[in-house]
Amino acid sequence: MRILHTSDWHLGRSFHREGLLGHQGAFVDHLLEVVEQEAVDVVVVSGDVYDRALPHVDAVALADEAFARLAASRARVVVSSGNHDSARRLGFGSRLMDAAGVFVRTDASSVGTPVLLGDRHGDVAIHAIPYLDPSALLEPWSLGHRSHEAALREAMRRVRADLAARPATTRSVVLAHAFVAGATPSESERDISVGGVSRVATTVFDGVDYTALGHLHGRHVLSEGLRYSGSPLAYSFSEADQVKGSWLVELGATGLVSTTWIDAPVPRRLARLSGTLHDLLADPSLTHHEHDWVQVTLTDPRRPARAMEQLRRRFPHTLVLQFPTPAADPQAPPRPAAGAGDHAIALDFVRHVRGTGASAAESALLQEAVDACCHDPDQDVLVTAAAAPAPGGAG
Repeated sequence: MRILHTSDWHLGRSFHREGLLGHQGAFVDHLLEVVEQEAVDVVVVSGDVYDRALPHVDAVALADEAFARLAASRARVVVSSGNHDSARRLGFGSRLMDAAGVFVRTDASSVGTPVLLGDRHGDVAIHAIPYLDPSALLEPWSLGHRSHEAALREAMRRVRADLAARPATTRSVVLAHAFVAGATPSESERDISVGGVSRVATTVFDGVDYTALGHLHGRHVLSEGLRYSGSPLAYSFSEADQVKGSWLVELGATGLVSTTWIDAPVPRRLARLSGTLHDLLADPSLTHHEHDWVQVTLTDPRRPARAMEQLRRRFPHTLVLQFPTPAADPQAPPRPAAGAGDHAIALDFVRHVRGTGASAAESALLQEAVDACCHDPDQDVLVTAAAAPAPGGAG
């Protein structure tokens, strides 16, 4: 049996306000091509189909298209929900979708009941474990303590109980959405820690032929049969150096035979550039980044005027401009004391963020802005009205 392991589609997500739905649609096209070219029997999606619990209608339409196209392909599909998904919304119609070969599992009550598929070697039990909220399961599952590891250990106890009742020739695949120890997160995953603890030991999944992990957005190999596929697209600049794609997993008569990495298409690369504005605009070695999405860290001792405007002339897809924290200026005057006026506070802010004080022209502009903010025409009207003599009174 040939299984394509993918996860964390996050349909509907944007990248620094840049829409990604077209790029996500291109990944779906790629997925269907791989299914046909590699004779894939099963596609597994380990959670976070959507980016939010209430996905945009366009994201729902893309998910509908993806599952319909996969259902019409040679492959069957097994999907579990992630921490970004609404289990109820993603799981709507799951019993109807089963008949089409798209098995969506989002309910904790389904844990321990596999999707049972077969090949010439016999049965493959695919246990799709949805994202498990330890707080919600603390009492129903008698966890003893509230943690992700406790919830997943109970889930795997149920999985192993099911497998123990099956013939010894049954091979096993588990889908799980969790932060497993030994992997490295990026900046784009949502924190799922409970009581400050989110990691789950790798030993939780011992005894399974292949565990298809989701949640972390980079690919990771924790053991031969325990892997993250990561997200199909980069969702933060911290993922600039990650290679995106899916795992092609082959099961033989006795278990795992091979795993092969399949690269996903890269619609637009990411680049993180650092240097002075002059150097970044003049350096010929940066030409290949001119069509990338770019994050720039400027190291100029004084913040240049209209920096983003100048950067976008060369790198039109610059999305993030940042500056390192400036070192304290030994020549700078002391910070304003408590009760200082608004103008002094504004000058101190300029000095703090840029490392040098405001020029005379900038100081005058700030004073003008402070004066404009403090002037209240309505208050002037009230004062004038209060000072005016009453009708018929003395002038």
